[in-house]
Amino acid sequence: MVRKLAFAAVTGLVGAALLHIIIILALPSFTGQDAYTRVQAEGPENAFYSLPDMSQGEGLANLDPYVKVAVCHFDVTTQPVRLVAGKGPGFWSLAVYNSRSDEVFSINDRTSVDGSVDVLAASSVQLGRIRKALPDSLSRTITVELKDPLGYAVLRTMAPQTSFEENAREFLADAVCTPFSDY
Repeated sequence: MVRKLAFAAVTGLVGAALLHIIIILALPSFTGQDAYTRVQAEGPENAFYSLPDMSQGEGLANLDPYVKVAVCHFDVTTQPVRLVAGKGPGFWSLAVYNSRSDEVFSINDRTSVDGSVDVLAASSVQLGRIRKALPDSLSRTITVELKDPLGYAVLRTMAPQTSFEENAREFLADAVCTPFSDY
């Protein structure tokens, strides 16, 4: 009898702990405060938005004083999106996420073709069409296949000293997140 009672108590405690963990992990998607929703709140799709250094209310912000960040959300349902930026002032990285905030691709200045950002994100059908007749404008572009049509990109660059900040901000301001229609 004591064993059955102990087993029931342990089972109840483990079940309650699992339920609490599931609720905590699922909470952002129920509240609309997941990363994708917060990136969408920065502005219309297909544009990079540089994040401020200090939090301004509910919006996103740079929390690392040595890193400058820009975000862009997109939808490749009807056409691919191209992410382009020149050579950075030093280290840069680009990460592409789906709407569930799963990272699907990342690149940095050392792994890119020529030190600049040039990425085309598209669905598998769109990539198939593009690869059949690859335009010259994409000859050095890295292609990323997205299973989820909704996503966002995070572009980061280093500014370890005050003298780097202007170049870092210009790099992010010149970054382009635009629909690609030449296919």
